[in-house]
Amino acid sequence: MNVSDAIRTKRAVREFTPQALPPEVVGAILNAGRRSQSSKNTQPWQFIAVQQRETLAAMSKLGTWAGHLAGAALGVAILSPYPDEKFQTLFDVGQAAAYMQLAAWELGVGSCIASIYEPEQARALFGFPAEWQLRIALSFGYPLDPHKLTQPNKKGGRRPLDEIVHWERW
Repeated sequence: MNVSDAIRTKRAVREFTPQALPPEVVGAILNAGRRSQSSKNTQPWQFIAVQQRETLAAMSKLGTWAGHLAGAALGVAILSPYPDEKFQTLFDVGQAAAYMQLAAWELGVGSCIASIYEPEQARALFGFPAEWQLRIALSFGYPLDPHKLTQPNKKGGRRPLDEIVHWERW
């Protein structure tokens, strides 16, 4: 699969089979996040990889729409410093998330992003230091419906390019 195909076909997958991901697949996903670009190569992230069912279930309660984490084979919490001094940190975290999701898609693994709305409960669950925050987590697993990997995107799912691109000025 080339990058264009991955971008064009990637979709959120929220329901997974109970099948575990092989260690080499988990490693490829995490390594893609590690290799993602960041502002001034600061690499402002730490990842907490979760495969234990009890912890995935607890993660799923940290966000209103994070329920898909409970059924995942792998959950990845992406920690970052607070973005007060450098707003690019949030963009960098998003890039790490995107790289991991695209790497997973290429390997036949579905994923979905979750916003974490209970940051202090997350800190209690994972025990990370006060200078780090958790606002984004990802679920990964083999899709319950394997057709999700090949079915075309819904028509009308994206606005046309000419509605969102402004040339030279607004």
